[in-house]
Amino acid sequence: MNRFAFELSGYTMKTFSGFSKARIKIFGKENIPDGSIIFTANHFTRIETVFLPYHIHNITHKKIFSLATAELFDIPILKGFVTNLGGVSVKDPHRDELILKTLLSGDVHWIIFPEGMMVKNKKLVKQDHFSLKEEGTERRPHTGAATLALRCEFYRERLRRLKSNGEPEFERLLQTFEIDHIDNILSKETFIVPVNITYYPASPRANILSRIAQIVIKDPSKRVKDELMTEGNMLFSDVDITIRFGAPIKIREYLNDPYIESMLTVKRKIRFEEDLISKQISRELSIQIMEKYMASVYAMTCINYDHILSCILKHFPYRKDGIDIYEFKCKVYIAIFFLVSNRTRFVSDNFLLNQIHLLTDDRFHRFRDFFNLAENTGVIQIKDKKIFKDQTKFITPSDFHTIRIENPILVMANEVEPLKDVEDSLKKLAQKTKLEILNMVKDEIIGKIESDFSMDYNKHYIAGESKEKTIGNPIFLKNENEAAGILLIHGYMAAPEEMKAFAYDLYNNGFTVYVPRLKGHGTAPEDLAGTKYEQWIESVEEAFVVLRHSCKKIIVGGFSTGAGLALDLCTRVDGIAAVFAVAPPMKLKDLGSYFVSTLDSWNIMIKKMHLKAMAKEFIENIPENPHINYSRNPIAGIHQLEKLMDSLEPKLETIHQPALVVQSRKDPVVNPKGTLKLFEGLGSETKEYYVFDYNRHGILIGEGITRIYKAIENFIRQWV
Repeated sequence: MNRFAFELSGYTMKTFSGFSKARIKIFGKENIPDGSIIFTANHFTRIETVFLPYHIHNITHKKIFSLATAELFDIPILKGFVTNLGGVSVKDPHRDELILKTLLSGDVHWIIFPEGMMVKNKKLVKQDHFSLKEEGTERRPHTGAATLALRCEFYRERLRRLKSNGEPEFERLLQTFEIDHIDNILSKETFIVPVNITYYPASPRANILSRIAQIVIKDPSKRVKDELMTEGNMLFSDVDITIRFGAPIKIREYLNDPYIESMLTVKRKIRFEEDLISKQISRELSIQIMEKYMASVYAMTCINYDHILSCILKHFPYRKDGIDIYEFKCKVYIAIFFLVSNRTRFVSDNFLLNQIHLLTDDRFHRFRDFFNLAENTGVIQIKDKKIFKDQTKFITPSDFHTIRIENPILVMANEVEPLKDVEDSLKKLAQKTKLEILNMVKDEIIGKIESDFSMDYNKHYIAGESKEKTIGNPIFLKNENEAAGILLIHGYMAAPEEMKAFAYDLYNNGFTVYVPRLKGHGTAPEDLAGTKYEQWIESVEEAFVVLRHSCKKIIVGGFSTGAGLALDLCTRVDGIAAVFAVAPPMKLKDLGSYFVSTLDSWNIMIKKMHLKAMAKEFIENIPENPHINYSRNPIAGIHQLEKLMDSLEPKLETIHQPALVVQSRKDPVVNPKGTLKLFEGLGSETKEYYVFDYNRHGILIGEGITRIYKAIENFIRQWV
């Protein structure tokens, strides 16, 4: 392969990747040593033969050769492209000789797929051993990578010893391996670096390749259709491709057998790979090495939503009357929570984010997409919010070459099998009762909320400015009467303390009450400056789920920005009996003097900074309740508040719960006209608008609060 062709193919690959929607994520680059390397990778699609050499070359800046299926060399246009990218046919008669020569020099790295085929069904484990099955034939993964690595390191060490003794055999080996610079070779070492490639989502979908094929090939076979839909999806859909490099395996450590030691030092000509005893020893060592790199490859599987959902579904006990969808979601949520908490396996980046959306509106469509795929492939049916699964889909063998398109859910579940500890824990969770799992979710969320606040408070605490920790502590008042729970949401730059008096009033009147701390609040302004409004939404959702697992009915309400968040929750979540909003602003401009001066200052600053707004700039704030509110208002926080209200306005008409809007006619902060417009925009058939004659914004604290408390309580009692 000439260098120009290699660079040209690399440029072609780079250009092609610009059209691909796949997101490549690479981890473990630091595990790639300087030396002679064979990369051993799992094999799910043909495109790995192309993109993996390209990305490893970009990391190592060395030529990358890889063994590829002979089928690719039967098509002239593919043969040229794959060859120029360093592909070598597994049936090339000079394959091993080429690998040994180039590997020994260290100028070329090799990629070998030890499975020896695309493992389309991802079925790799049988009785705790790696075992592959294709079209009825069962075998273990190939040991070729280990064997070649052993040969390479054997001859390197033999050259080192022969050189020091000045033996003639030294010169013969130099000629055999076409070695020009022996010192460079002797200074290196041979390694095997395990590589894992994980796709999410890995489900087959129609794409540009499959559509072209339907035009060109009138009646494509199931195998061709499967490969085009699956592999085309990897290239042209929003797929995460995670490449992870594992710790290198040092081959030199395996040359300590007495017989091998004797062969290293013998002066006569020998053929290490042909000697009967050394072949036997090498075979045994190669199996050990193979098991080690295979275990490492699959230990690095990046666990994603496909894995969790398919395994929970697989191990969920059969129920004649169906599986409750919300119970299923709770088991998925807690499974992800435990995986992230334990930190013993590699997990999707998405798992590190708040997963509460799984239990509320599924806004990222994790369940929707999975359920659609499972229904379309006959694994489940959904009726009346219940899942009815066909368990035979998890035990009946499918055709190897079409399983990815016919039963992708089983493929997803199979990929978890090598991670026995993970599969065992998922199985145990799947088999827990509904009551057990609901209580687990509630307890873990409460614990998470408390832990998050402690970490945020300790991280952002400012002596002399941050309030007492009790001001920001979430308030959960559990009443023995579980009939109704009230979710109370505080306002911008405030804390749960703002709602404390009202919370206890409701609690004393028989309600369970939860007042969450909105992310970024109750700590310091710098914390709020670095918080997105989506995180406020997540804070509300966590509290909602806790109440959902504690009460039969839920009423949601809030003050000012908290009122906006309460209304927003109603646009996305089922199970809310009614909603009340106290002094909700329609738009940022409706917040009057509270934010106008800040906005003016912000706009001036943006112009001066040429639109490069600083994330942590503050404006002085003079609050009505200085013992609760921040004294500095972060501009970045105002921007998030504006985004929240802009997102809410067009969704008001989708709110159909009974609604109460409360406003003070003389509110110096929120413009009552904006509040009235918000009220009129609500889609609720039953809605009430109360106006009180107070000259302050914070009408849930201070003089005259009894009237307001009573009005809201009377509204609540109508719906519980």
